[in-house]
Amino acid sequence: MKVSEVVEKLGLTVFSGQKGLDREITGGYVSDLLSDVMGNTREGEIWITLQVHQNVIAIASLKDLAAVIVVNGLEPAENTKLNSDKENIPILGTSLSTFDIAGKLYQLYNPY
Repeated sequence: MKVSEVVEKLGLTVFSGQKGLDREITGGYVSDLLSDVMGNTREGEIWITLQVHQNVIAIASLKDLAAVIVVNGLEPAENTKLNSDKENIPILGTSLSTFDIAGKLYQLYNPY
């Protein structure tokens, strides 16, 4: 499934990184601890977090993640958006909690 499909199906806001909306998503990961994300995510995953600073994109780029979803109505910092655009890694937003958006994303991949 492409990032753009997840945006459409879950009603997510695209803050930045629009050129990466055609990236394929291979799975998901939920964490707010950057070292955990560095150690455990795999290429192509979508990362759900409440972190909004520029290190989010540094990690997402290092791990070649498909996109980042920011929860609880938070918005990424301006320098985070700029780096997202440079790396073509979309930062998406939702007013939902981490629990709720993770459940909805899981249902997209496991509809049974």
